This record gives sequence, structure tokens and C-alpha cells, in this order.
Amino acid sequence: MTDVPMAEALTGTETSGRAVHGASIPDAELSSRVEAASGVEAVRTSGAAGLLGALLPAQRWSPAETALLAELDRVAETELAPRAAANDAAGRYPTASIAALRAAGLTAVSVPVDLGGPGVSHRFFLEALVRLAAVDSAVAQVWKVHDELTREILVYCPDDLRPWLAGELLAGKMLGLAVAETGKTAADPWKTVVMTADDGRRVINGTKIYTTGAAEADYVATWAFDPVAGAGDPFLGFALTLVPAGTPGMTVHRDWDALGQRATDSGTITFEDVTVDPALAGSVPGRAPLPQNSVRYQAGFAAALLGIGIGALRAASGFVATGTRPWVTAGVTRAADDPMVRRLTGELATDLAAAYALTLATGDLLDAFERGELDRTALAIPIYAAKAAASRAAVRATSEIYALMGTRSTAAGHGLDRHWRNARILSLHDPVDWKHAELGQYLLTGQAPEPGIYT
Repeated sequence: MTDVPMAEALTGTETSGRAVHGASIPDAELSSRVEAASGVEAVRTSGAAGLLGALLPAQRWSPAETALLAELDRVAETELAPRAAANDAAGRYPTASIAALRAAGLTAVSVPVDLGGPGVSHRFFLEALVRLAAVDSAVAQVWKVHDELTREILVYCPDDLRPWLAGELLAGKMLGLAVAETGKTAADPWKTVVMTADDGRRVINGTKIYTTGAAEADYVATWAFDPVAGAGDPFLGFALTLVPAGTPGMTVHRDWDALGQRATDSGTITFEDVTVDPALAGSVPGRAPLPQNSVRYQAGFAAALLGIGIGALRAASGFVATGTRPWVTAGVTRAADDPMVRRLTGELATDLAAAYALTLATGDLLDAFERGELDRTALAIPIYAAKAAASRAAVRATSEIYALMGTRSTAAGHGLDRHWRNARILSLHDPVDWKHAELGQYLLTGQAPEPGIYT
């Protein structure tokens, strides 16, 4: 048997073909057969964002999604990858990287078809996150927040806002989020308040933290409580306002100083008598939040974590090929031939590939839920499992790559520590142990998870 070099396997370079029922069928022919049978184009996750090569199951994409993924790969390789380390070091919004996504039309992919957009699937959303995070996970998280807001605001906003907002998004405008506050728990009542002035304009006062994507967004999607609308039913008081960048009284403090995900610039924003046109009310009382929102966020975090882990393993592959010495008792001259290096590489890749398959499958579940084809429990439980599996696989991979690469790889100049820092921080977004407990509760008692901020 001919060995496939580790670097080739990790970058997704294809070999000759595959055996199907004992016959060798070239990949191109096999893909065309699948396409003919399914009506969509089957594309392996290869190319510039080759991920883990044939370890990852082939995905089926529409022709439009195939073209968008090819463009995403091009931008990731030529625009994002060269800036990733510098973005991390600066710890501020990745302006040039986001501009490259805008210019390529990749920030409007989830605008629905009826509003003039591509209307890509949730499976595409998750695949794009994996590929982006494998290159620059901070850029991936900024894009994630923008895409999720695109999907949800166009559902629960006033009907006359939809075409205008879709036009802004198709023109490349970016959305950022201001929702979290400094309460003792994440579920504490919001202290940020929105009131209606005598002239009908909305006036916002308060402080938000963890404002991912908002630092240089065109519109900051700001959640606040309207005490008048929520007087009888607090649920009706949850109000979203699209605050334009540069609005007087809105201060972006640029105080984000975390261990990882540094370039998300997810710092503090304060609102002091911020006055906004009532036409920029982004939600209708009672329409938001959507029941799938919180679990869609979880699926997105799973995909981003997987991208980080895969990116780390790809970086380790390159280092092993050029900078790692085999162990003295291995009896080989190349580290890639060291049996312990091969064993650990395969183990880490297996965990990532399994979590990837589970995570991508949840994209189809999200689409099915939005079509009314399954209940929320059938959507939430697999996403919990995907989030847990991805968190474990990513944190382990980003830590254990050093065992593959050896002491030389720990030199600060290589910058390989950013993979672990990013995975560790992103995995803390909500405790994965609670996902395990919620899954255990469901299996042991049959009790379905209640919709909530993180469930």
C-alpha cells in the first residue's frame, strides 16, 4: 500500500478515485452520479480550505452554494489567512478581513431569495463557519453574528423594514450585536432601557458587554427593555433597535482584552440618550425571540470550534513536515513516519471528523424545523450533542498538537498558541458540562429542554 503523506491528507488533496461495490470509480464520475441522482451538486470539502480531506464526508450543495464556497475559499486563502496572526496580535476588529468578505458578497448569503438574496441553507452556514474558523476564528465569529442576525431579524422585524434591510445587507452593510449585560447571571433582567420620546423617536440608555461584531458594524442590533410595552407582559417589552454607527451617545469603548478570540473586539458599548428613528425598530413585540435562535447559536459555535481544531491540525501538519524531528527510538528519518505522531494525528482527526459530521447534519435539522417538519426537541438535542463533541474535540486538538510538533513549536514566533487560546475562550461561551447534563436529563427522564438563552 502506498502511504498518503500527512500534509496531503490534511489539505484535502484528492487521489485517483474510490472503490464502490468492488469497482474503482474516479471521483469526478462518482460526483456526477450523485448529482444526477439527487438533483444537487456533490462537492467534497476540498480546495484552499481542504480541512481533513477524505476524513470528512462529502457534502451536497446547490450550484449557487458551490460557487459561493469556492469564492469563500479564495478569500480565505488570499485575504484572511495572511492577516490572521496580525489580527490576533492587534486584538481589534479585523477591518480588512471583513472588507474582503463584503467585497466578495459573502456577507449577504443568507438574505432570502424572495428579497433578492441567495438564501443559502443552514448547512452552508455551518460549513462556511468551519472554513472561516480554520483560517481566522475571530473573523468567523464576527461573520457568524452577522449571519445569524440576518436570518432572524428578517423574520421578526416590521414587515415594511424587510425590503429596506435586505437592500442594506445586499449592499454589504454589516450587523453587530449588543445584548449581554453585567448582571449576576446571564438571565438577569436587562438594565438597558428603550423609551419612546414625544416625537416618536426611540431613546436608549444602558451598557452592553460582549458586543461581538459591533465595534465597526454599520448597524448595532441593540436589545433593550421597553417598560411601557412590557408593563403587562415582560415578554412584550423585549425590543430590538438598529442603531447606526456613529449615532451620538453610543460609545464603543474598545476595551476587549481576552486571552483568545481577540480580534472579535467584543468589548463594552454604552448608550447615553441615544436617539434613533422609529423606522429602525428591528422587532415587533411578541415576534421575537424565535424558538430556534438559541440552538442555532449553539450549532454555530460548534462549527467555529471545529474550524479552530481543524486549522490547528493543519498547522501542525505543516510544522511536522518541516520542523519536527522523529523520536530517537522510532527508527525513522521523518517525523511524519514516526508511529506515535501518526497515531495521535489520526486520533485527533477522528474526533474532529465525527463532530463535523454531527454538526453539519444539524444544519438540515434547522432548515426542517423552519419548514415545520420537526419539533424543537428533535432539533435541540442533536445540536447539544454537536456542541459538546465539537468543544471537546477542538480543545483537545489545539492542546495536543504540541505533542505532535515537539518543543521547537512552542517558540512564540510561530504563533501556534492562538489556536488553543481561541478554542479555550470560545468553548467557555456557555459551559459544555451543562450540555452534557441536559442531554443526560433528556435520556434519563425524557424531559425536553426548555427554550432559553442558551437552550
